[in-house]
Amino acid sequence: MNPEEFKKELQQVKASAILRTSDNQAARNAMDAAVRGGFRIIEFTMTIPGALDLIRDYSRQDGLLVGAGTVLTVQEARSAVEAGACYLVSPVLDPEIIHEAAALGVASMPGCSTPTEMLAAHRQGAQLQKLFPAPGIGPAYVQQTLGPLPFLNIVPTSGVTLENAGDFLNAGSFAVGFVKSLFEPGDIAAGHFDVIENRARDMLEAVAKVS
Repeated sequence: MNPEEFKKELQQVKASAILRTSDNQAARNAMDAAVRGGFRIIEFTMTIPGALDLIRDYSRQDGLLVGAGTVLTVQEARSAVEAGACYLVSPVLDPEIIHEAAALGVASMPGCSTPTEMLAAHRQGAQLQKLFPAPGIGPAYVQQTLGPLPFLNIVPTSGVTLENAGDFLNAGSFAVGFVKSLFEPGDIAAGHFDVIENRARDMLEAVAKVS
């Protein structure tokens, strides 16, 4: 899937499930729950033990688009794409990773926290700009940034919840990413994967209500 095709898919579903945990099996159980709840665009951070195996296994499942998060080096980018990742996410703006994603033929979403970084990411060729970390004013920050820079494709992640996801989207966000608010560490540790599944379903229903 080329970057523009991925953009269209993300724009249509408006949300991704982003998982960071320290246990490979727990990661599988938690992401399975999110998928059962309806998520089709999913991201495993490279900090998860065996992250490449997870990317490889889930990218083989019909209907799933799998990304790699916390990509910090060119080698990680190459390994993730080789394993099946169709988009690469970083917590920071690193032109080298953006350029490598382009060379690999996949979408890139670097982390940006200011309009200056977002514009720089756009000019470097990043199809999407991850708002990370999200400031306290949240949706208002997105709206104010898009005023003079309407061509940006801002995707907030940290701080996005069931309660405010619609506000972020109505403010002009291209899509949102659910991280800890979806994958509550306590639920993962306790094996409450049914809770994660139900939460995933509720989140996607809330997102779908935004026209």
